Amino acid sequence: MSAIELNFDGIVGPTHNYAGLAHGNVASTTHRGLVSSPRAGALQGLAKAKLLADLGVPQAVVPPQERPDVAALKALGFEGSDAEALHQAAREAPRLLAAVASASSMWTANAATVSPSADTRDERVHFTPANLVAHLHRSLEPALVGRVLHRIFPDPAHFAHHAPLAATVALGDEGAANHTRLCADFGRAGVELFVYGRDGLDDAPGGAARFDTRQTREASEAVVRLHRLDRARVVVARQDPAAVDAGAFHNDVVAVGHRNVLLAHERAWVDGVGVADRLARRFAEVSGGHELVVCWVGESELSLADSVGCYLFNSQLVTVGDGTMALIAPIECQERARARAVIERLVGGPGPIAAVHYVDLRQSMRNGGGPACLRLRVELTDAERARMETGTLLTNALHARLVAWVEKHYRDRLEAAELADCSLLDESRTALDELTGILGLGSIYPFQLAGA
Repeated sequence: MSAIELNFDGIVGPTHNYAGLAHGNVASTTHRGLVSSPRAGALQGLAKAKLLADLGVPQAVVPPQERPDVAALKALGFEGSDAEALHQAAREAPRLLAAVASASSMWTANAATVSPSADTRDERVHFTPANLVAHLHRSLEPALVGRVLHRIFPDPAHFAHHAPLAATVALGDEGAANHTRLCADFGRAGVELFVYGRDGLDDAPGGAARFDTRQTREASEAVVRLHRLDRARVVVARQDPAAVDAGAFHNDVVAVGHRNVLLAHERAWVDGVGVADRLARRFAEVSGGHELVVCWVGESELSLADSVGCYLFNSQLVTVGDGTMALIAPIECQERARARAVIERLVGGPGPIAAVHYVDLRQSMRNGGGPACLRLRVELTDAERARMETGTLLTNALHARLVAWVEKHYRDRLEAAELADCSLLDESRTALDELTGILGLGSIYPFQLAGA
């Protein structure tokens, strides 16, 4: 059956800033307090998406969240007009204001977990928005994520939409950042890898010595059940606590997979060799004897600390238009000798990766988001593509409209003190209202629905 992997990139929002909200995210806390450029961040993200489209990778976009989230402030007791609530929060609880102003939805890999119809018992594509309960600023996102996914994939005959898991740390779910699907080819049954950091009901909330873990085994197992997956085609593995403590707060900071290739740090999982063996056996069974190619990177070749510093494993592995495989890597990998040496070993030799393309995502990288963080992968058959709404598919014309939209509405510089500026909220709402028209999504934001 003919199928594609469609990459949905999150558009960086107008309030992109460096508040350092994510404990355990080394880049985020390191760059706390820097002046950001929402315009540069959005344009860098769009340039990366355009590169993929030009390479022949099916590409789409999803809109950012409405920020600041004034409704969240008012639910916490801040009163008066929107401006009054913002000013009160800035005076009394500036960290709360920073949380409700976060543009973290740009990291769409956290938005949801997606299983294609080739893997599910009811032969529908299944979506479960992540609850993101580990951090306040991210826990505000699931409602809009679900609304957007319903708008893009509306047909219940082809698409199954689940509610986020209950908002408790015992069921902490961080979406596709801890999920990898491997297959011989798109449209064929594959093996789904779910990675967790701790047992939500049995382990202490930390789960590692230095930083908290976010994904629980119970959450991963629940998604397996909700998506009606065959357990013989699923591997559930525990992330190595050493990786978490190095700052790999998600599995996609230490491993990336695509089709029949898995690129991983040797400390990605507890008993990494055993995990790879289980994946290889199940891959061979599901694919009719095809081999899973595992590309290991050792600690002596690239340490966990260096991996977190350059985000090599948060590169995208993609199939380009000529059918070969390419690595979309952060420019930081090109600038660091050890990471560049690993890539030179992997690319262009006898292995499956034929080329590397370096991308400048510095605005996102300073908050701990590389190329893979920005995308959510959705595998679709021809019939399923025919039933999705196509306004988000990235074409040359849409890219040009989005670039002009960013240049019209986004600030070039944003300081923390400006988050309390009601004019920023007004600018953001004006921009988002125009964006939903560009993407053909209709009214999705609370400020639009309230006025409907």
